[in-house]
Order: sequence, then structure tokens, then C-alpha cells
Amino acid sequence: MSQTSFETQTQNSNRPKLNFNFNVQSYTLIIALVLIALIFGILTKGEFLSPRNLSNLFTQMSVISVLAIGMTLVIVAGHIDLSVGSLAGLTGGIAAILQVWFGWDTFWVVLAAILVGALLGFWQGWWVAYRAVPAFIVTLGGMLIFRGILIGVSQGKTVAPLQDSFKIIANSFLPYSVGYIIAIIGIFLLFFSTWKKRSKRNQIGLQTASAFIDYGKVTAYSVAIFVVSFMLNLYYGFPLPMVIVLVLGGLFIFISMKTSFGRYVYAIGGNQEAAALSGINIKKNTLSVFVLMGALAGGAGVLLTSRLNAATVSAGEMYELDAIAACVIGGTSLMGGKGSIVGAIIGALIMASIDNGMSMMNIQTFWQFIVKGLILIFAVWIDISSKT
Repeated sequence: MSQTSFETQTQNSNRPKLNFNFNVQSYTLIIALVLIALIFGILTKGEFLSPRNLSNLFTQMSVISVLAIGMTLVIVAGHIDLSVGSLAGLTGGIAAILQVWFGWDTFWVVLAAILVGALLGFWQGWWVAYRAVPAFIVTLGGMLIFRGILIGVSQGKTVAPLQDSFKIIANSFLPYSVGYIIAIIGIFLLFFSTWKKRSKRNQIGLQTASAFIDYGKVTAYSVAIFVVSFMLNLYYGFPLPMVIVLVLGGLFIFISMKTSFGRYVYAIGGNQEAAALSGINIKKNTLSVFVLMGALAGGAGVLLTSRLNAATVSAGEMYELDAIAACVIGGTSLMGGKGSIVGAIIGALIMASIDNGMSMMNIQTFWQFIVKGLILIFAVWIDISSKT
């Protein structure tokens, strides 16, 4: 090789490169959401994208979103929880019973539901972590046990109505100004996190993508956030359940990405033997994951009961499958070690959008089950194909 050609090659290698590798898998969720919105928007003559329906959509997705947040950690750790639907129904039923039959105040009712969920999650986690019973079996048994307890304690009755202070949890809206403030905070955090990530990579000498691409994506997300905020404020404002999901999502994103516990969970799911050899307490962290899942199921039960203004023996049925589907659609691998809270929440939004859109078109219920089942199979196939 000549000296001139060598110098030319060296100069080319030192030039900053425009990193724009369009990864279809990374943008699948966004593409799917846009397509779903466009298809149902056209088929319903714009009604699907109306402010009222968008508000209802975000409210409807809240319960599955809360369950999916916890389910993400469970699946990432290499386990599964089939009991979350029954546990949400049971904790919601306990909340209704304590308030309607015993006159408890809303604060103590909500706290009791979350604590019961965490306690039952601890019980299941103990069997999985310390008695080595497969999580599939433990939570399948829990699904039956919790449903049976709900039928027993409620005497097979519908428990209603609840106090106004309890109903507003899932049926109220934040003022318009507060909604815009939340949107502005979210946009600021997006830009700040992008700037901080780029600065950190530059400090340690890692290659970064073009600033135009990074900040361009953040700008696109910001526009989407503002549009959604504007549309919601055309109705009654931000639904409180949506805010609860955002707060819990932000909290668990921090836990999963910025704490040693979160890193341990991913390490356990990725390679349990390697995690044990590196000193990670497998049993303790596995137990903690199920406790968190139980507490979130308790919160989901409160949201569900508040939205319906009643507790029924069938509350939460099949919710575990919707939560698992939301996680898988959002990119969580059933093999463990891979998954994100953001993906799970978007997956829950996709599932809720499909239900909502098909219901608005008066499509029969059995088709909704068929479509969701096919989507789940397709999502798992994409996950498997990406590893081969």
C-alpha cells in the first residue's frame, strides 16, 4: 500500500461518521402504533383519534400497564407470573370490601390493597426462590387460590358502590395547565437525558451518533408528546390513571437502569450461573421481584375497582395474559435477561388500541381474541428470529 493511500485511509477512518443504522426492530413499536392509529382512524372516520376516545384509551390501558411494568422485571429475571390477574381482582375486592362493608377511608383501603398484594407476592416468591418450585407452577396455583379467596370473601357478590374519594382515582382528570406542565417536564427530561448520555460517552471516548440524529429523534418524540397533550386537553385534561402509569413507569425505569438491584435482575435473567459466581444473591433478588410484582398487582386492583366503581368475582380475568403479551410485544424476551419498561407500556398501549378500535367497529369479541393471539405469536417469533 502506498504512503498516500495509507494517509487517505487513516484520514477517512478519523472522520466523524454519520451513524444512522435504521434498526427495524427498534422502531417496530412506533411504526405499529402509527399504523394502528391510521387504520382505525380511517375505519372509524376519525372517531378513534378524537380527544374523548384518546382519553378513554389511556384510561383503559392503565391497569394492564401497571401489571406489565412488574411483569417486565419478572420475565427479565427468567420467570413468569400467571397470577397477576387474579391477584389484582383479589386486592381490588379486598379494597371494596373494606370500604363498603367496614367503612374504611380511601387512603387506608389503598394501602391495604398494596400491602396484601406485596405479602402474597412474597409468599409466591418464597416458593420460587427458596423452595425451587418453578414460577409457572407456583403462580398457576396462585391464580386459582387467589380467585377462590376472592369468591369466598366476597360471598360471590358484587361489592359496590364505593366512596367518591375512591372513584376519583381512576375517573378524574388533572387541570389543563398541569397537563402541559407534565408534557414540558417530559420533553425536558428527554433532551437532558440525551445530552447527558452523549456527554458521558464522549468523556470515556466512545463513539456517538450524529447530534442531528440524536436530537432529531428527541424532537420527534417531543412533538408527539405535545400533540397528545393538546388532544387530551381538548377533552377534560390528563386522566389521573395515565399520570399514575407515567410515575410508576419513571420510577421502575430508574430502578431497572440506575440501581444495583436492576442490574442484578438483568444479570440473573441473562446467565444465572454467572450471576451467582459474581456474588449476586439470586434468592433474595428473585424474592424482591415477586414482592414488587405483588405490590403493583395491588395497585392495579385499586385502579380496576375504582374505574368500575365495583368489585366482582370475575375482575382481572385474563389480565395476566394481556400483561405478558404487552411485555413480549414491547421487546421483553421470554428467555430472560432482556426487556424494557418503556417497551412494556407501549405494548400495553398497542393491546388497548386494538381492543378499543375493534370495539368501536363493532367487531365481535371472538375476533378480538383471535387477533391478539396472532399478534402475541408474531411478537415471540420476531424475538426468536432476532437471535438466530
